[in-house]
Amino acid sequence: MFGSHLSIAGGMQNALHEAHELGMQTVQVFTKNQQQWRAAPLSAQAVEVWQSECARMGFTQTVSHGSYLINLASPDDALWNKSQELFTEELRRCAALKIPYLVAHPGAHMGSGEEVGLQRIVKALDQVHAALTDESVMTCLESTAGQGSSLGYKLEHLAFVIAQVKQPQRLGVCLDTAHLLAGGYDFRGGTYEKFRREVDQTIGLQRVKVWHLNDSKKDLGSRVDRHEHIGCGFVGVEGFRPIVRDALFANIPKILETPKGKNEQGRLWDAVNLDVLRGLMQ
Repeated sequence: MFGSHLSIAGGMQNALHEAHELGMQTVQVFTKNQQQWRAAPLSAQAVEVWQSECARMGFTQTVSHGSYLINLASPDDALWNKSQELFTEELRRCAALKIPYLVAHPGAHMGSGEEVGLQRIVKALDQVHAALTDESVMTCLESTAGQGSSLGYKLEHLAFVIAQVKQPQRLGVCLDTAHLLAGGYDFRGGTYEKFRREVDQTIGLQRVKVWHLNDSKKDLGSRVDRHEHIGCGFVGVEGFRPIVRDALFANIPKILETPKGKNEQGRLWDAVNLDVLRGLMQ
């Protein structure tokens, strides 16, 4: 099940139309302008059009990505509370649109330390869950590259949050290939089975609900988050083969977040990257 993060400019349904034209089975979107704290309420018409177009085109497992403004690990109480409010709103919007997965970066500790930051995330999620009893949307904590003070570059970080929250059933995981490599996890070629076992032993394979399939401009352990086209970076084409062939992940969203635009032949890069991934399944 392949998709891409696509623009909602001109209406959220436009992302669905573009995904459908590209032959994708899923899509990832922002449900609001991700660079702004405030969001205009979703209109009843926008919700109806999104749901009807999803049904018409057969999109059953869509994904939303949370705003990059949110930092649930922040040591600053004002930002931490503001982040919780926006996160709750993001979950409400997904519930209204019947988007089952909200991918979210765990947060950055901003100098307070990893242990303190992780505890802040747990407390924030508990408060968000208490404020919003609707459990129709699963938050998928995303693995990160570990750039700056970002948490989530270790699978143990994600495992800790899931284990400590009061409602762990509301959390899943999104694994990002570029982030994993930059964070120090090698899953390429013959190392995949070892990596797979490590995932199972830390977070549990059943927790993986979304993949982000991105190549990386930076090598193993760089702790730098830079996405590249499939096969053009340090993951390499063969690094994706075992993932896309893994039967366990066949029916979960696998989302491209690679650079947009067209290649030298005038083809959309999303179409090119999608062809490469599909070719690995032969």
